[in-house]
Amino acid sequence: MKAQQAIVIGASMGGLLAARALSDYYQQVIVLESDTFPNPGKNRKGVPQGHHAHGLLSKGREVLEQLFPGITQELNAQGALSGDSLQQTRWFMNGGYLYQKSPSNLNILFVSRPLLEAQVRKRLLSLPNIKVIENSHVLGLLTTPDHTRIVGVRLIHHRFDGSSESALNADLVVDATGRRSQSPVWLEKLGYEKPQEEQVHVDIGYMTRIYRRRPEHLRGDLGTVISPSLPNYRYGAILAQESDRWVVTIGGYLGDHAPRNEKGFLEFAKSIPPQDIYEVIKDAEPLSELLPYKFPNNQRHHYEKMARFPKDYLVFGDAICSFNPVYGQGMTVAALESLALQNCLAQGGQNLQARFFKEAGKIVDIAWSIAVNNDLHITQVEEIRSLQVRFLNWYMSKLHVAAQRDSLVAIAFLQVSSLMASPYSLMHPRIFLRVLWGNLLHRANVSKFWAPCISGLSGFFHKNK
Repeated sequence: MKAQQAIVIGASMGGLLAARALSDYYQQVIVLESDTFPNPGKNRKGVPQGHHAHGLLSKGREVLEQLFPGITQELNAQGALSGDSLQQTRWFMNGGYLYQKSPSNLNILFVSRPLLEAQVRKRLLSLPNIKVIENSHVLGLLTTPDHTRIVGVRLIHHRFDGSSESALNADLVVDATGRRSQSPVWLEKLGYEKPQEEQVHVDIGYMTRIYRRRPEHLRGDLGTVISPSLPNYRYGAILAQESDRWVVTIGGYLGDHAPRNEKGFLEFAKSIPPQDIYEVIKDAEPLSELLPYKFPNNQRHHYEKMARFPKDYLVFGDAICSFNPVYGQGMTVAALESLALQNCLAQGGQNLQARFFKEAGKIVDIAWSIAVNNDLHITQVEEIRSLQVRFLNWYMSKLHVAAQRDSLVAIAFLQVSSLMASPYSLMHPRIFLRVLWGNLLHRANVSKFWAPCISGLSGFFHKNK
């Protein structure tokens, strides 16, 4: 039998996905959103990064399709493009492109954040037990007298004829309000300790512009992703979108931000090796103004480590952990958390919060390690680097070199970065040996004697993969 009512605070992607998970287990799910929803395809005010390049990783697309069957086809019908993550996307890192000759079988969706969010919201609202209340600002939590259980929220509802404060009861409340979540403050006011917080300061800033996409651009590829690397650790992405558009985002770390003027933007793009982005935009038709965004730090709240936590209350998505957006993990992590929430609810309501935070913690651990270890590869990021982190960053730099010649290594890397496989899979002996031979081959290029030997060994491993 379904429980009576659940409340989700926030209708961004995390909140929508949380509501979808709850819809199978509650008679009614109410989503409270402080914004007014825009027309489909338009950016929502509460998503300041919505104009910028977004990536729905292959795992995220897979989970989204599981939660909303047919949504990929629906988005394609509206102009979104689908393609192979390797064969139709250029990945540049550590001085070279990943080897593109073989398909990765990782299907990636090229779509703007506003269109994606609008379609997810449309599908969610088509469910009979979902209700959304716009222009609603949550003030705090309602609790039992001993503060051991959350029983609802206090909110202000803004209407054209004025505002009114009210209380709304629920059997479960989920905070999906993002990195500015008030949960740590609310919990402290109720007598709980704040969750342990972890931060890695990166001070990234990027600039985005939309351009007209022409068939000859990138020789037909659907995007280029340039990871931060020497000499300047600048990065960029140019990704296809619906309506024959490119979204172009370029930026840098620790205050090295792209200028908000035409000349400076182009010069910054030209400084990012290789010059795929610059070669497209130098004479492409701009379709938008230059739009900035800044992100100070990776931020994680360890709710899974709290000794005490109120019943019938959960924190979800970016409100748990907000990653450097360069790696495009946020929406996919939220999608995986929605599956974790479904699984926990299927096992009953007993000790729900502890079970969910434990499962969400496992998901976040993987994405956090990928994002933070990559950020710590940048020497100017001030953070203590353990021996393990230093080894992993050294190994990944060697793996990227091997992946420029070896499709199996390239695919293995993309499976991990797409959250389809565990990072530990990159240490499998089959991959480790190919990384070793790939680097020997790279160094042997200067020697006509050694190159055929190394190439033969590489072929042997390829044949016996």
